[in-house]
Amino acid sequence: MKRMILIVFLIGVLARVQLFSCTTAVISGKFTKDHRPLLWKHRDSGFLQNKLMYFSDGTYDYIGLVNSVDSLGKEVWAGSNSAGFAIMNAASYNLNIGDTTKLKDREGVLMKKALQQCATLQDFEQLLTDWPKPMGIEANFGVIDARGGAAYYETGNFTFTKIDANDPSVAPFGYIIRTNYSVTGKNNTGYGYIRFRTASELFNQAMAKGEISDRYILQKVDRSLFHSLTGTDLLKKGDKLSDKEDCFVPFQDYIPRYSSCATFLVHGVRTGQDVRQLTIWTLLGFQLTSVAVPVWIRGAQSIPSLLRANEKGVAPLCDLALKLKERCFPVKRGSGKKYLNLPAVWNQEGSGILQQLLPVENQIFHRTDQFLGRHKKGKISLKQLQTFYKRLTSLISSGYKNILSKEE
Repeated sequence: MKRMILIVFLIGVLARVQLFSCTTAVISGKFTKDHRPLLWKHRDSGFLQNKLMYFSDGTYDYIGLVNSVDSLGKEVWAGSNSAGFAIMNAASYNLNIGDTTKLKDREGVLMKKALQQCATLQDFEQLLTDWPKPMGIEANFGVIDARGGAAYYETGNFTFTKIDANDPSVAPFGYIIRTNYSVTGKNNTGYGYIRFRTASELFNQAMAKGEISDRYILQKVDRSLFHSLTGTDLLKKGDKLSDKEDCFVPFQDYIPRYSSCATFLVHGVRTGQDVRQLTIWTLLGFQLTSVAVPVWIRGAQSIPSLLRANEKGVAPLCDLALKLKERCFPVKRGSGKKYLNLPAVWNQEGSGILQQLLPVENQIFHRTDQFLGRHKKGKISLKQLQTFYKRLTSLISSGYKNILSKEE
């Protein structure tokens, strides 16, 4: 009987690790191409339906990444506010070892509170200090602000430790990566060591070339199909495969995985820069079948309809991406979720889903650069923003329509 209880417990733990294992990074503006800090979260979760929500229920207005089933937005899993403060988390599994505290999974509640009332890293530190103990938390919180702050806070039920991206002794190249363990936690415990190594190699390559940017992270890291342990590069393998064949490959410990459901990247502002220039990039659904879309706190009530919950309670972009994801994982029984049908994503004919979506996304980046170039001082009217969002929505909808029509 005891053995059976232990087995059930271990299954539960492993399932939770699979569902809440994210890959994240914070980058100091001292080391980016435009001297603006970056905050990146590649989210994995059992909640595959995600959306953006706008809130005005605190000291600062903010935009947050929310589970679609959470209609009231009680928990936020990454976000940024009108003070230029941004926060996200990666679950940690080596900070509360041996702790018998029953209160758990309060990270989304804390991040919502932080977005409501924090403007700086110091504000967030005070929030952690004042939060009732035990906190019900085991996470690496990544935070940036409009004053050049960029750091992680490895936080357990009773204490937290700041890891500063501006401290050359711990971040010689200005960036810190975290997956699902904490450096201040128990050694060789936790999860995500392979993903950490993969992300580190990709960041090192970009740093050597001076290419650290929002676009690089979204297109080269967030969707990387390189596996640092096996040395496998699925894109190179896909280049040799026909779109007329199925080729299933083991799909575990890559940065994107079956449980990947959203990306939230904040392109922060330099010290003294108008916080209205802060840009939030979001991918919803599944990164290999989705596109990055920008939003701004200014006029946040007009977040593109593709990213907001519709009458069915889900974000249309998320639905579109999940529909295409079905082609990537067509095996439904047994361990089918662990095997990716690679030609559906990338093939020698160039008809893979990601290959068709990248040109659409490149147009999004191009149009965004043009739009921001015309409004360098951040003076964007609500009407101008709404018009821009409508044009992006039309571009994206058309792109998905073309891909889906080929599926029928």
